[in-house]
Amino acid sequence: MDEYFPVPDLAAHFGGEWRLDREILTADGDPAGEVTGTATFTEEDGVLVYREAGEMRLGTYTGPVTRTLHYRPTAPGRADVHFDHGGFFHALDLRAGHWETDHPCRDDLYRGSYRVLDARRWRQEWAVRGPAKDHVIVTRFSRPPD
Repeated sequence: MDEYFPVPDLAAHFGGEWRLDREILTADGDPAGEVTGTATFTEEDGVLVYREAGEMRLGTYTGPVTRTLHYRPTAPGRADVHFDHGGFFHALDLRAGHWETDHPCRDDLYRGSYRVLDARRWRQEWAVRGPAKDHVIVTRFSRPPD
């Protein structure tokens, strides 16, 4: 059985900078693209704000990518995650160090999982299925060396 790293305080655990390495895989598991960059979590007015910046390589495209999400605490170790435009993305509860969630996006469904491996590493995976999309996104986060 897998063991995960419990996160009773999201801000204390995630606060600061992370390196991110993302793989984008076809439904068959073949590599389709990748993103490398950084992610930071900062606490702003009681909200844990996630900002990522990196470079994407997808097919013949290479260029910058950014994303901002707002983790709004609902209880210790729990939050509702919202897009930067304010729309709800998904609930999150990492008190046991792992979480499964879904996000419907038009006719497609994003099925996500979070896995906190230890104090310096965590992983997020999204399987995206539907008429418009059919791929898997795996992102590995690690603390940069001290």
